Amino acid sequence: MNHDLGEFLRTRRARVRPDDVGLPGGGRRRVPGLRREELALLAGVSVDYYMRLEQGRTPSVSDAVLDAVARVLRLDETERAHLRNLVRPHRPRKHVPQRIRPGLRRLLDMMEHTPAFVLGRRTDVLAWNALAGALYNFNSLDSDMFNAARHAFLDPDARRFYRDWPTVAADTVAVLRLDAGRHPDDPRLAALVGELSMKDETFRTLWAQHAVLEKTHGSKLFHHPVVGDLDLDYEMLALPGDPDVNLAVYTAKEGSPTEERLRLLASWAASVDA
Repeated sequence: MNHDLGEFLRTRRARVRPDDVGLPGGGRRRVPGLRREELALLAGVSVDYYMRLEQGRTPSVSDAVLDAVARVLRLDETERAHLRNLVRPHRPRKHVPQRIRPGLRRLLDMMEHTPAFVLGRRTDVLAWNALAGALYNFNSLDSDMFNAARHAFLDPDARRFYRDWPTVAADTVAVLRLDAGRHPDDPRLAALVGELSMKDETFRTLWAQHAVLEKTHGSKLFHHPVVGDLDLDYEMLALPGDPDVNLAVYTAKEGSPTEERLRLLASWAASVDA
């Protein structure tokens, strides 16, 4: 049985109210949202077939059925892709360490006035430039690897560093969930989830919600211990040849206090290095 598939579908059913899809919502309900029989009716399949789908016992389910279920559950494109990954998991494969091309490292170093880093699987930060190192204090690490999820939930300073920590926490877990759907056999990802689940209650709660997210762009609010508050926009740029590697680039609005504080941060980092 595919436990993650069943839990994902149950959590998606729970957020759809009967009156959202034209069904009467009266009467007492043991669980919020749509019942299995209601979803099956709206998707045009039998209740027995839908129950077997939730239990992961329909490996040959058609795209038409998945699209019908996704439509009833009002899944977005990222959730639809996640559903397909859960129904048709990739075959187990050997997971090799992700490598950074020398040309990409040179590109990072050329971006002197912009914090930038390379984000890989499991929210591992694989490489960064000097300004990103100053922003996240990468230079204090004991190794050349930084994991954003471990930092967000286990670093005691993270809740001060991220001024909107609840959003960062929820987005981080949703990114990990999406990665787990793409790579269900990854032992390192399973170990990371196990570690965070044991050590942080908020992570356990968010993980149980089965939210998924494809990070492409947005804003992030920081409080840096040296230069103060930074309001940064980011773009996640997919790199050709490896769908599991992205270049993250932070920018500040022209003429903003954050732009000036980034210059101060770069100057401070240069003096520390010197």
